Amino acid sequence: MNEINIQRIDTYEDERFDQEALNQHGCFVVNGKFLYQIKIISKDSALISGDEKYYNEVINDFRFFAEHIINFYSMDGKLIKKFDPPKIFTLKLDIIQPTQFYIDRKKLDEVKTFVKNKEDIIIPVAKYEDQYISLDGHTRLYLAYKLGFSYVYAFITKSFDGTDYFVKESKKRRVKAIKDMILLSHEDYRQKWDKFCDEYFSSLEN
Repeated sequence: MNEINIQRIDTYEDERFDQEALNQHGCFVVNGKFLYQIKIISKDSALISGDEKYYNEVINDFRFFAEHIINFYSMDGKLIKKFDPPKIFTLKLDIIQPTQFYIDRKKLDEVKTFVKNKEDIIIPVAKYEDQYISLDGHTRLYLAYKLGFSYVYAFITKSFDGTDYFVKESKKRRVKAIKDMILLSHEDYRQKWDKFCDEYFSSLEN
């Protein structure tokens, strides 16, 4: 079987894709040439476009931290894939322990374009030492804090390798709640956060 290489586009500027899909981090390139876009259209559904050949692989990659998106439709409205829904519950914002230290100001501005109310914020969390740990969606959580939301929606999922390390590093930096996260320019964010992550995962490989 040929190896499948899926690249998720993590920038907000790419002429190959629609801006809405870029803002939602729903753009993918498979094997260097097949382009895919996934656009969230409701709290549990999304549209997918691209060659049907790799729909399953792209959808699975997209759902890694977005298990609440359970219905995937083609652009003409055909149901492509349906999953069982996770159990979604309300969670007080001030008890969530981040696994990230910084917020990208540019990403925050992009998230503002599609997050309008509490129902737009559904995040994956894990239980860790009697705490709820946010595994993804930190920008949405920070926006929730800035908007004065007291709670968000969440679902339990598996923690990623290194969760305990990122939690300890967050606490070491006195980032013990969403309000403690530090807002940085896009350039500073890439220099500090991306560099930190790259160094950590490189150390695992070595």
